[in-house]
Amino acid sequence: MPWHLIPYPQIDPILVRIGPLAVRWYALAYIAGILLGWLYARALIRNQRHWGGPAPMTLADFDDFVLWVTLGIILGGRAGYVLFYNLPHFLAHPVEIVALWHGGMSFHGGFTGCVLAVVLFARRRGVSVLSLGDVTCAVGPIGLFLGRLANFVNGELWGRPTDVPWAMIFPGGGAVPRHPSQLYEAALEGLALLALLWLLIRAGALRRPGLVVGAFACGYAVARIACEFFREPDVQLGFLWGGITMGQLLSIPLFFVGLAFILYAARHGPPRKA
Repeated sequence: MPWHLIPYPQIDPILVRIGPLAVRWYALAYIAGILLGWLYARALIRNQRHWGGPAPMTLADFDDFVLWVTLGIILGGRAGYVLFYNLPHFLAHPVEIVALWHGGMSFHGGFTGCVLAVVLFARRRGVSVLSLGDVTCAVGPIGLFLGRLANFVNGELWGRPTDVPWAMIFPGGGAVPRHPSQLYEAALEGLALLALLWLLIRAGALRRPGLVVGAFACGYAVARIACEFFREPDVQLGFLWGGITMGQLLSIPLFFVGLAFILYAARHGPPRKA
């Protein structure tokens, strides 16, 4: 191995194995992301200063919503991967659609599933769709951060070949040094986006329903498009038209949807006052 390469840490994707059962880091990342996001969301809802008064939902409302959004993430994420990233394979092997333990989730599909969960639950419970969406998006980067770390542990979704000093040779990626693009995405889609949304909330974003949703969508789209320049495309898809990747293609409309939410939040009504 060249001296300037950073050795890839060989971490077993399985954290604990009990007989035929195995607890994987990937599954643990989803569980921890949902749990930490739930706790953070409760803190946001309790803090009346963020809302300019009582929040437009109760803690019990969000507690009940957690199951809905969990199903939205899992079902939407899997459906998005099947439809956008490997449809011919799953048409030939439909039984593998439910094999979530083999990996294969799409953020854009998961985001769509979250949107459906927010709309359906908010209408059933009689709470603000936009405000519930704001809280959900505010905590979303926590799960993105942990999910990308799990991708790194699994040695999947590696980057393109490079000669940067922090390049790594990934198992299954050949003998070519590559960008650790999973860590780039964890930093930008996770930590940086979480900090950006927190600053907006501190500045009163929750008083304008829909603003955090829009900022999340735009921020994620920009981060994903940037990171895709360093990430190796899925082998079954490769590069699309003009060298664009599927992740970039799906992020372009997401950016404009987010921009529409930002404009709506800025123009419709004054912010809630304390």
